[in-house]
Amino acid sequence: MASHMPVNHSLRPLYRALALFAGLFVLAFGVLGYLDSQGEPLFHQGESSALGLKTNPAFSYASIAAGVAVLLATLVGRNLDRFVDMWVGVGFMLAGTAMLALMHTDSNVLNFEMATCIVSYLIGSVLFTAGMYVKVGPAAKAAAEEKHRLGKA
Repeated sequence: MASHMPVNHSLRPLYRALALFAGLFVLAFGVLGYLDSQGEPLFHQGESSALGLKTNPAFSYASIAAGVAVLLATLVGRNLDRFVDMWVGVGFMLAGTAMLALMHTDSNVLNFEMATCIVSYLIGSVLFTAGMYVKVGPAAKAAAEEKHRLGKA
């Protein structure tokens, strides 16, 4: 049986709002982190922080880019948000996993600590879940997906 991706899900506005808030949080974190870590080397493992999480210029730049991408995709919609939310969500979860493995080494290039890994997993999970439920399509496609989901196809 093929996987099911709901079309025109009834909670789509809620998932779009969650993705929007996640994008705003990531963008705010990036901007505040950039302001706090100005003048530091790109991959510095110092005490700079934003919104209670440690950061450095590289992580701040990456957060700004990810936040802008999620916000723009969410505002545009038209299934672009589905694609961006899913891939950025996976990126956050992969970054959290990589930095968890590298946390207490010199390879901790994004200056992660345990709280940052947990927040990265949370943001990634929210975005990935939103990406699975924001798909839009014509009513006929939604009806066909619903029939498939209920096993009536």
